Amino acid sequence: MKPSGIRKFFDVAAAMPNCVSLGVGEPNFVTPDIARLAAIRSIADGETKYTSNSGLLELRKAISRYLQERFDLAYDPAQVIITVGVSEAIDNSLRAVLNPGDEVLIPEPCFVAYAPCVTLAGGVPVGIPCTADNGFILTPEVLEKYITDKSKLLFFPYPTNPTGGIMSKEQMEAITPVIIKHDLLVLSDEVYAELTYGEKTHVSIATLDGMYERTITLNGFSKAFAMTGWRIGFVAAPKEIITQVLKIHQYAIMCAPTAAQYAALACLEDGFKNNFAEVEKMKAEYDRKRKYLHTSLVEMGLSCFEPLGAFYMFPCVKSTGMDGEEFANAFLQAQEVAVVPGGAFGDCGKDYIRISYAYSMEKLQIAMERMRKFLNK
Repeated sequence: MKPSGIRKFFDVAAAMPNCVSLGVGEPNFVTPDIARLAAIRSIADGETKYTSNSGLLELRKAISRYLQERFDLAYDPAQVIITVGVSEAIDNSLRAVLNPGDEVLIPEPCFVAYAPCVTLAGGVPVGIPCTADNGFILTPEVLEKYITDKSKLLFFPYPTNPTGGIMSKEQMEAITPVIIKHDLLVLSDEVYAELTYGEKTHVSIATLDGMYERTITLNGFSKAFAMTGWRIGFVAAPKEIITQVLKIHQYAIMCAPTAAQYAALACLEDGFKNNFAEVEKMKAEYDRKRKYLHTSLVEMGLSCFEPLGAFYMFPCVKSTGMDGEEFANAFLQAQEVAVVPGGAFGDCGKDYIRISYAYSMEKLQIAMERMRKFLNK
C-alpha cells in the first residue's frame, strides 16, 4: 500500500515556515466550549475508567435521538457503537462483513483510506470512476457495469471527500434497485452529513425503501462539531451486523476514550437545546469560504465543479499542461502553498487538486493570491 497522499504534502509543508497548508480536512474552529468543559469536568469527577464496549449509554441514546431528528434514521441505542473516529468504524465494519476475495465497490475520487482498509480486511477494492460533468455522482448505469458475482459491498460516501459532491434523494432512488437486485451491502460514510449548502439537505440512503436492512451507517463528531483530535465516531447498523462489529471493536479497542465521549454527549445535548446553533454557525462560515474559493478559482481560468457538501474544492488543472501531482509539487516549491494531488483519491482524480477550505479566510486569501501569481507565470 502507498503512504497517504494527504500526509505526504502535509509533512513537507510543516517543514516550510512560510507555507500556507490547505491540505488537511480539519476545521479551523476550536471545539465548542461546552464540550471542552464537559471533558474537563468528567476528568475532575474521576470518570476515567472504561465505559462499556459500545460506549456510554447516555451518548448512544443521544445519538439515536440525533439520527432520528436530523436524518429520519431509526436506530435503537443497542444498534450503536461509539468508535475511535469514523476511521475505526470503517475498519471494523469491513472486517465484520467481508470474506477473503469479496469485492468492494468504491465511487472515486474518494477518501484515501477506503481502498487500503478494504485490502487490510481481505477484500478487493474496485474503483468506480465518477466525473465532474454530472457532479461526481454514482449512476445506476455505471454501478451496474462494475458489479460482478464477487461484489459484496458498496461504499456510499456522500457528501464526498475530496469533491464535495452530494446525491439527492431522487438520484439515490435511481441506484437502489441495482443495489437490491445484486443483494449488496452498503457502507454509508456520512461524516459530512451536516455540511450541505444552499437548499440541499442530506438524505441518508438507509431511509430509502429496502435499504435499512442492508446499510451500515457511519458518522462522527470530527467535522461538523470540530472535534478531530477527540477521535469520536460511531457506527449504526441492523442488529445482525452490529453484533459482529462489536466483537471486533471490543477485542481491538475495548472502548473509545471516556472523556471524549462526555465531550460528544455535551455537544448533542447543547444541540438539542439550541437547535444545533454551533454547527449552523460553522456551516455558514464554510459556505462563505466555499463561495469565495470557487469564484476565485473560476476567475483564474480553472475548471472547477461547485461543491454542495463537505469543505473541499476539487479544481481541474489539466489546462495548465500539468497533472495534479506536477501542479501540487510546482506550486509548493514556487509559492509555498500545499494542496493535495487529486491522484491521491483515485486514478480518475489525477488531473485535479484538492483544496480544503476548512481554514481561516486570511489563509485562503493569501493562497489564492499566490495561485494567481503561479498561474500567471
